[in-house]
This record gives sequence, structure tokens and C-alpha cells, in this order.
Amino acid sequence: MNIFYSQNINGNTGILDETESHHCIKVLRQKPGDEVYLVDGKGGFFEGTITIADHRACTIRIEKSHFEFGKRQFSLHIALAPTKNIERYEWFLEKATEIGIDEITPLICHHSERKIIRHDRLEKVITSAMKQSLKAYHPVFHPLTQFDSFIKMQIPGKKLIAHCMEGNRQDLIKMAPATSCFTILIGPEGDFSEMEVMTAIGNGFSPISLGSSRLRTETAGVVACQIVSDLQSLK
Repeated sequence: MNIFYSQNINGNTGILDETESHHCIKVLRQKPGDEVYLVDGKGGFFEGTITIADHRACTIRIEKSHFEFGKRQFSLHIALAPTKNIERYEWFLEKATEIGIDEITPLICHHSERKIIRHDRLEKVITSAMKQSLKAYHPVFHPLTQFDSFIKMQIPGKKLIAHCMEGNRQDLIKMAPATSCFTILIGPEGDFSEMEVMTAIGNGFSPISLGSSRLRTETAGVVACQIVSDLQSLK
């Protein structure tokens, strides 16, 4: 099953951008009459046939449309500091997209060792994972954001901060499944500073634990994503 991402779908016609067109025509050797599938990143899943095999703007005739394809009954926003080794962050983006996530914000924190990212490259990782896992919703990947700025934003639903310091923390896995909107903060390799944790709590974030193991930053992000998904399945 060859799936392509297009934000240019109007009525019964879909047009791939240059990158997707090149992959479709030059790499996969697709030709007019071949059946393909499209997702628009907004819940639309489409079945169609190639009509114009242009490697710069491949045109597809839409024959079947499915809307709100795979829609979940909850929302999840994870704000996670980029790892020093960017490949580990790419792994997190890939796995979180496969499991199911709505928004991702890369955070700059006090202990951050990486404060520069290639946003376009990481966006491509998300897009590839969306297609590979048959998702029709493309997670929103926000710009790199300072921790102090993020926690002061108007954020809906349950606001949580995962950290490794001693103190009273609720286990995420034991939270009531009735909660349907989560925002979870996860710090860099050196964890959040004590001041960041206290500031987040002062701005309405509740401290949580992701279990008894000490997890890598990227692993914590995937674990949080899976726990939230599992909680919703209990409803």
C-alpha cells in the first residue's frame, strides 16, 4: 500500500507536492492508472488513481473519501526537550506519531544540551511516521520554545510535569481515564531544575511519575504517550 501526504486535495482531485511526487514517480515508479492512497493530515484518507505522473506535481483522481479516519477521543500534547543526540529525538517523534499524539513542542530548559534543531528535518520524520502507521492526522510540531514561555501559555485540560526529583508525584498510569486532554512536560537529559519544577507547579502543572525506572528523555516521551493511549482504552 503506497500512501502519500497531500495538503492539496480539492473535490475529486489530489496533487502531490514536489517531494512526494518525486518519491511516487521516480522512486516507486508509479504510473498513470496505478492505485494509490492519500492522507491530508486533517483526518482525510483517500483512495485514488494516478492520472498525471508528473514527478513535480503528480495528479490523482480521488475515487473514495474517508473523513475523521482513525479519530481518537482524546488529545495529547507533549512538550519535550530535544536530546543531545538528535537521532534519539527523531526516534521519539517517530514512535509518538505511530502511537498517536496531537501536538509536540520542543522545549529549551535550564539543563538543555541542545538548543538548536532543524525543524524541517524533524517535520519530515513525523510525516513519514504518519504515513507508515496509517494515520490520517498529522501532529502539530511547534517551534522550539523556552520553558518559561511555554508554561505561561493558555493550555487546556490536564497540565502535568514529569520529573525525577523526590517528592509527592502521582503515577500517570493511575490517573482516572475520564481525563481526555493532556499536556505533559518532559525535561532534558539532566532533568528539569528544581526551580523549573516549582515554577511549573505555580503555573498549574501537577507533578507526575512515569514509573519506577529512570528513563531516558526520549523513552519517557514514548512511555507517556503509550500510558495516555492505554488510559483512554479503559473508558
